[in-house]
Amino acid sequence: MSAEENKAAVRHFWQDHLNTGNATLCEKDFAPDAVNHDPTSPPVPPGPEGIAQLITLYRTAFPDLTVTVEDMIAEGDKVAYRLTFRGTNQGELMGMLATGKHVTYTGIGIDKVVNGTIMEMWLNFDALGMLQQVGAVPSPGEMAKRAAYYTGKEVKGEK
Repeated sequence: MSAEENKAAVRHFWQDHLNTGNATLCEKDFAPDAVNHDPTSPPVPPGPEGIAQLITLYRTAFPDLTVTVEDMIAEGDKVAYRLTFRGTNQGELMGMLATGKHVTYTGIGIDKVVNGTIMEMWLNFDALGMLQQVGAVPSPGEMAKRAAYYTGKEVKGEK
């Protein structure tokens, strides 16, 4: 398949699955043994079943989630892309209660596509930034303020 056809297969996943929450179409788009190499995702089975579980997980946590494909480059059977995620944390996310906070975070990925089917995904998202935005993890500035409070020292630039 051409580089443009491979890009279309990857774009289809993000726009027609994640943006809509439609996990049922994964059977056609992912190989039965497709692997998601994402260090921030919980372990899931290979293939369409695992991808469907991840879609459900993220759409439950962020029901209004939208993913924008910002850039996409393809060569041979590989498609590289840059994404922006936007959504409101309205459901549980891996044990964390909903906060109602809106998030915007980015990610990059490289997919291996063979005959229009995604075989492997290597993904890396700004999970820390997303967790800071929902309030699950303090920002660096908040950490400095906490350290100053406990040590009695001023934070640079503040009194």
